[in-house]
Amino acid sequence: MKLRNLFLAASASLLALPAAPAAAQDMSFDAYMQLLIARARAEGVSENTLRRMTAGLTPSRRVIELDQSQPGSSSGSGYPPLAPYISTHVDSARINGGRREYANYRSRLAGFEQEYGVPGEIMVAIWGHETAYGRVKGGFDLSQSLATLAWEGRRRELFSSEWVDLMKVADKGYSRSELQGSWAGAFGNPQFLPSVYLRLATDGDGDGRADIMNNDADALASIANYFRDAGWRPGQPWGVRASVPSGFDIDRYRSELNAPVCPRVHERHSQYKTVAEWRSLGVQPQRALPQDTLVSLFQPDGPGTPAWLLTSNYRVILEYNCSNYYAMSVGLLADEIAR
Repeated sequence: MKLRNLFLAASASLLALPAAPAAAQDMSFDAYMQLLIARARAEGVSENTLRRMTAGLTPSRRVIELDQSQPGSSSGSGYPPLAPYISTHVDSARINGGRREYANYRSRLAGFEQEYGVPGEIMVAIWGHETAYGRVKGGFDLSQSLATLAWEGRRRELFSSEWVDLMKVADKGYSRSELQGSWAGAFGNPQFLPSVYLRLATDGDGDGRADIMNNDADALASIANYFRDAGWRPGQPWGVRASVPSGFDIDRYRSELNAPVCPRVHERHSQYKTVAEWRSLGVQPQRALPQDTLVSLFQPDGPGTPAWLLTSNYRVILEYNCSNYYAMSVGLLADEIAR
């Protein structure tokens, strides 16, 4: 799972490390690791887990380079067009792969949909976007990556907490070789951070483990549980295509809300109005929606280009990755999988 919104939402109230330097070079990596190990030990992690997860541990220069190359928040105007992104992320490989996995797990997905209220095609679309249906899960040693990022210090509290949580995941019996993922700490089929795993990972096949790395049923159930936790409304689509009258001035209906997280994502959306209110303005959904459904109008590439009416479930997809490009591609991929 992508991390931008989790970085922004990280709470300062989390258990803090003992006073530590602001920059990595102010303390050796080995000395800093003793602080992390002491914190994990105090939170109940076993000595055996701490030994095997830190044996030979050194900082990763590659991880530091990747972290320091991340762009900051943009305050500029203008956005890349959506259509090229969709054409490369909702392509025949992802569509056909998604339909294949949906067919493979049809009965299990139906059970998860009944339990969690999340459509099977949404679960599969997330899986496809995050790891190409399990084929690309990342090869970084998570213990090394998260320890390096904590030591580096740019987002110390976030990554020190995630490292301790990774130790708790390892304490459930997972080997260090299994706990590999992205350079920023996300892992498994759904690319959860360790803290998300501990909170929401779910046993999908009744074997007593929530193995999102190796067990597809567990991964799909965990995605469904994530979406339920984020507020998915059963029986409601994420959005539908809409026709907009020629000359319609969408700027008149821009939202005036100031989003505290990912403002450049939300500033592109209109005010919420009921379907009936949009119809009265000439905006027509191209699929049936109840007249009292609250929806936001989104026309990302400007007048004369495709537009959508987005429900609150679109905001739930944004909880997974705070990007309109990501959320739109997940929704459209899910529609193609289900078609």
